[in-house]
Amino acid sequence: MPVPKLEKSELIKSKHQIGLVMDLNKCIGCQTCTVACKTAWTSHNGQTQMYWMNVETHPGKGYPKDVFAYKGGWSDGKAEPGKLHEENDYGTEYDYDFKKVLFEGGAEYLTPSEEPTWGVNWDEDQGKENFPSTYYFYLPRLCNHCTHPACLEACPRNALYKREKDGIVLLSQERCHGYRFCVQACPYQKVYWNHVSQVSQKCIFCFPRIDQGIANACSTQCVGQVRFVGMVDDPDGPIHKLVHHWKVALPLLPQGGTKPNIYYVPPTSPEAVDENGGLTGKSRIPAKYLEGLFGAAVHQALDTLNQELGKLRRGETSQLMTLLNVMDYMDLFSLPEKPDNRHWFGAFAPPGTSPKVAPGEGN
Repeated sequence: MPVPKLEKSELIKSKHQIGLVMDLNKCIGCQTCTVACKTAWTSHNGQTQMYWMNVETHPGKGYPKDVFAYKGGWSDGKAEPGKLHEENDYGTEYDYDFKKVLFEGGAEYLTPSEEPTWGVNWDEDQGKENFPSTYYFYLPRLCNHCTHPACLEACPRNALYKREKDGIVLLSQERCHGYRFCVQACPYQKVYWNHVSQVSQKCIFCFPRIDQGIANACSTQCVGQVRFVGMVDDPDGPIHKLVHHWKVALPLLPQGGTKPNIYYVPPTSPEAVDENGGLTGKSRIPAKYLEGLFGAAVHQALDTLNQELGKLRRGETSQLMTLLNVMDYMDLFSLPEKPDNRHWFGAFAPPGTSPKVAPGEGN
């Protein structure tokens, strides 16, 4: 998909903006979304360490290692270059000796010769603090398809651009010369370098599916019904309601200045307990930690969530909880209707309907 030679101001324009909200209170860390994306998009040469979609355990170092320590984003109206990760921060490709792993006990590796020291999900489920107040939660991450993407601004080749009709950020492989300024500029480290093809690559929000009225693969395959997909500027859609009306869906690292369009409903948690098992009155997940991820607005968001949860505990109704805990799978997705395939949603279909095969996905 070649990109015409246009000014940055033209490449960044879009008439509408697609968005995604993920409710972290429902994510179980099953990695189904990761597998759906990996098998669909990043199984080719040079993409072994690419995870356009991955689910991290937080507190944790993320992927690549220490992902949020490499900066990037905007500073003084310009794209701020962060540091490039070392190759080992992504992990190395290796194979298990499955005979020993499965039948003899113990993990031994065929490649590389030494044991790996890091990789995707390396610190999964480890969390923080000591028993009985250990805590962690799962954070699914993909390209944020930002309103003001720093990767686009940093590219001297104008290889990155936003689709005019929905704001999806794409990267032209024909125009990319592999300078990796986009990799440095992304505060989320969601632009990857393909060492085989010598170009940068990134999440495309499954735009061929979006063009057919079908939500992206990671969303349709989510077993926890964590994800809402729709237009941010649609006042009747779930994204607009959760982000702008209820204000419980927040962007990740808002201080980066990119105005991301992937939002998160922050995790609530039970009270922490002391060494004797007594309740302390403090949230097990420190609000200060969540503030570092989602900004100061997380405090009001948590207050709203707890207030609405309180209504349910008192036997009252809550419009917010009804919106978040959908009873109809189709309510997760608010995309322009396509009469021929709008009822097809991956392996899951609403009760009483027959899943239809999307173009190019049949046997």
